[in-house]
Amino acid sequence: MAASERYRLHGSPDSANLVVRMVLEEIGAPYDYIAVDRLSAEQKSPAYRKLNPQGLIPVLEVPGQAEPMFETGAIILHLADRHERLAPAPAAPDRGAFLKWLFFISNTLHAELRIAFNPGRYLSDGTARADLSTVLIDRATEGFKHLDMAIGKSGGPFLLGADISVIDIYAAACARWAQIYGLLGVWRPVPQSGFCNMLHLLESRPAIGRACTKEQIPGLPFTAAEGLSVPGVTG
Repeated sequence: MAASERYRLHGSPDSANLVVRMVLEEIGAPYDYIAVDRLSAEQKSPAYRKLNPQGLIPVLEVPGQAEPMFETGAIILHLADRHERLAPAPAAPDRGAFLKWLFFISNTLHAELRIAFNPGRYLSDGTARADLSTVLIDRATEGFKHLDMAIGKSGGPFLLGADISVIDIYAAACARWAQIYGLLGVWRPVPQSGFCNMLHLLESRPAIGRACTKEQIPGLPFTAAEGLSVPGVTG
């Protein structure tokens, strides 16, 4: 495949680019990885802001698209539909459930976790910051319970039932980050729950393993998450 037909994923270790990388690996789509050095705040540079004016990670340059894509949920929805993998077809009976959980994970669970991990961006008072993080981690805990209930309702082992989709991958990344960022040790997957069993299944998938290796993520990335101690770039 020509270089111009390859995806270009901009990211840094264990950021939201992890979700996109896992999806790309599952789909088997060729891509190039462009490391963004958070230590030097490269994501805030004028060059990077031409890709994403918010200065946030990730960005995916998509062959045939007029502009680079950002927003994790939008990127993985586009990839799933473009490759007709990892999502119900638009007319499928479970498309509504798929979209419901995708937007819940993106707009509520992931968004609130990001605030919980960095409350200083929103509040100056130390006590207020701690209180906000606690409330949001509690809300995330409830969010993971909602996902567990959805797995039970679908019959599992994934959120929509027997078939893996991008929402399972996105939820697993959120579960990882909830364990290693912010209030460490506050939340862990409930053993033997449907949600935890799904995380175990994802950890066993070769494509997920490849993505985590490329992100330099050790061990069990979702059920026994460990933080990284690496520079602000990956290869």
